[in-house]
Amino acid sequence: MSTSSDSVSVEREVKASAEKVWEMVSDVTRMGEWSPETVRATWVEAASGPKLGAKFRGSNRRSWHRWATTSEVTGCEPGREFRFLVTSGPFTVAEWSYRIEPTEDGCRVTETWDDRRNLLVKIAGIPISGVVDRAAHNRAGMEETLRRLAEAAESEA
Repeated sequence: MSTSSDSVSVEREVKASAEKVWEMVSDVTRMGEWSPETVRATWVEAASGPKLGAKFRGSNRRSWHRWATTSEVTGCEPGREFRFLVTSGPFTVAEWSYRIEPTEDGCRVTETWDDRRNLLVKIAGIPISGVVDRAAHNRAGMEETLRRLAEAAESEA
């Protein structure tokens, strides 16, 4: 696991194939099953699945705070990587990625959040999301996401 004020990465070993795990993380309609902050995500603008340039809308919640985002797929390599750029209104927020590497017993998943907010968006985001330390908050959420993802992938494998 690595952390800087602009980036957080968390990794986990999963006893399921890299292809299975990629299929799960790239199906954004399932993100609410493992993310503690994302309630749901839906493909938009005629997109129906993962491919470069496809867009989806995310609905997020933390306590009573709720907000929506739009994301565009920026990396899509089956079995290896799924990456997307998140915006909120006209503002770029972050880039998220899932890197998946086969291992002897399944695969290693690395989830990374790269903060792309400017200072104004960082300040405005505090009352919207209720989160002051976004890096620490995301690290905890990412650990929970990968735990839930691993449980689901291992039970489906």
